[in-house]
Amino acid sequence: VTVHDVNELTEKLFPIVEAMQKHFSAGSGTYYSDSIFFLSVAMHRILPKEITHIIQIDLDLKFKANIQDLFDEFDNFPKGAVIGIAREMQPVYRHTFWQYRRENPQTKVGDPPPDGLPGFNSGVLLLNLEAMRQSKLYNQLLEPATVQKLTEKYHFKGHLGDQDFFTMVGMEHPELFHVLDCTWNRQLCTWWRDHGYSDVFDQYFQCEGEVKIYHGNCNTPIPED
Repeated sequence: VTVHDVNELTEKLFPIVEAMQKHFSAGSGTYYSDSIFFLSVAMHRILPKEITHIIQIDLDLKFKANIQDLFDEFDNFPKGAVIGIAREMQPVYRHTFWQYRRENPQTKVGDPPPDGLPGFNSGVLLLNLEAMRQSKLYNQLLEPATVQKLTEKYHFKGHLGDQDFFTMVGMEHPELFHVLDCTWNRQLCTWWRDHGYSDVFDQYFQCEGEVKIYHGNCNTPIPED
């Protein structure tokens, strides 16, 4: 087991983390403003070169399958993909992209699956560090000026840390992501059902298949065995 000091890592990535915090947190002192929620975007720059792949997971998960099977998903990455991630299962990004959606009525941004772009949930992340290091496109997207440009294009102001960055980049460059099946990150939070989106909620929330990982996000109880 190797323990890493979050503050040390943040120092190494300060320009990137600072830019991300500006766009993807609700302000200093809020839960997702903590630097730890942004380290995943540039983990390839701080971990030793001999580490080529990592799985990063939230604490509020319950595994129903072998984590080796999740690691095997790296073998399914299409050429050019650097990150494996499941879709967000609530209409949070339908809400966040409201202005862009109003100005672009034909867009799929924020629409539900299977044809829409509902955004991502970073509770389960497969980071192909080697691919992240080699991808010129991905590293360009980490530049503060590029982040600024994209947030302006999409009128985007997020509050969920790294998953906001991955979601916004995914709207522009879906080829960078291997989309994990919803059963690998079966989110249970239903907050948005009760906050203005009950009419479309189930289109985002449905997930067919045997659940491999439950995600008790927003403190939602996870089913007992």
